Amino acid sequence: MDKKFARRLSGAALAATAALALAACSSSGSSGGSSSGATTLKLVVADYGTGPSNASAKYWGGIVTAFEKANPDIKVNVTSIPWTNFDQQVQTMIQNKQYPDITEGDYFSNYAKDGLLYSASDVLSAPGNLLPAFKAQGTYSGTQYGMPFTTSSRTLFYNKKMFTQAGIAAAPQTWADVQADAAKIEKLGKVGFGLPLGAEEAQAESLLWMLGDGGGYQTGGKYTINSPANVTAFTFLKGLVAAGDTEPNPGTVNRTDLWQEFAQGKVGMINGSPALIPIIQAGGVLQAADWTSVPIAGKNGPLTTTLGVCDNVAAFKPNGHQAQIKAFLDFAYQDKYQLAFDKEYDLLPATTTASKALSSDPVFAPFLTALPNSVQYPSDTGWANVKTKIQQTIGTAVTGTPATELGQLQQIATTPTS
Repeated sequence: MDKKFARRLSGAALAATAALALAACSSSGSSGGSSSGATTLKLVVADYGTGPSNASAKYWGGIVTAFEKANPDIKVNVTSIPWTNFDQQVQTMIQNKQYPDITEGDYFSNYAKDGLLYSASDVLSAPGNLLPAFKAQGTYSGTQYGMPFTTSSRTLFYNKKMFTQAGIAAAPQTWADVQADAAKIEKLGKVGFGLPLGAEEAQAESLLWMLGDGGGYQTGGKYTINSPANVTAFTFLKGLVAAGDTEPNPGTVNRTDLWQEFAQGKVGMINGSPALIPIIQAGGVLQAADWTSVPIAGKNGPLTTTLGVCDNVAAFKPNGHQAQIKAFLDFAYQDKYQLAFDKEYDLLPATTTASKALSSDPVFAPFLTALPNSVQYPSDTGWANVKTKIQQTIGTAVTGTPATELGQLQQIATTPTS
């Protein structure tokens, strides 16, 4: 999903996160201890931090300490995995039958297919408080198994100062505007549009452009990766790349790197999430008046929908700890912990109540507004493989033949796996 950078803390959220960090320093649960007679839960989480000071294990350690104090008969061991390797390492655990009790990351549908997961209603007292926009994305065969824990949406960031220097009067609203504006910025010796199609998150950038002409990865639940709309989108991008209005070789460039370039005032436009904001602030180059974010430009006008991303919690059956898992998840989904997580990693809440609590925040409000109408990734069991192939190869669609590359991805998506 959207992955996550330095802090932007304020007010009550700062106090909540500080309390979590202090508690984490003394958490026996996160270090693997358990008392006689206690049930021990295995919690495996993705690490969204940038280093030891804001590592995800620290956040979860704070929750564990508070939870264990309130529930002395349940212990929780936390394993933190870098988010870039999370799916693969959890898959290895499952293959080796080293089952966790709870995971917080991304991949879940294959585990649901294999009958390994509790449903959301099995392990949450208030599953209806989860944001409804992500219910379908977390559903397999009519039942919700994936429970969003953190979410994000996307907008178009642009450098207002650079636009003025290039003689551009307004934010781009169409692809034609993007092309014209990027060409003007390129003449300043800057990158007109940052196009990250490298392995980090090519699937997100690609979908944002597909949406621009009414396309996407699926139509009616069936893969349509090589649809005319998607081919049109990548044909436009190929022209943008060929004109030199993006960075060279977008297929080898990752999102994080380009976001940092934007923060240094070297890129005129880029699609981004709330996690870009602390990078801009930490860069110390762009002042608040130098940049802004707006709805993403589509082929014929600004998008009325955008990509909505969530990372899911999954609760596993094999260890037989349903009651203990439910106790922990009810505790962890409290608004104060949702808000502390979002402020720490510049993400958005996954519950209705926490979203309402954050709705007046001037930074997060525009992204929260976009969530109800957002489009999510597919949730079928083939998506994990398709996503990996997109990350590995879709960059060639802007240097080679778009129809050919998208056609190959379509074939992968629709070929049954053993």
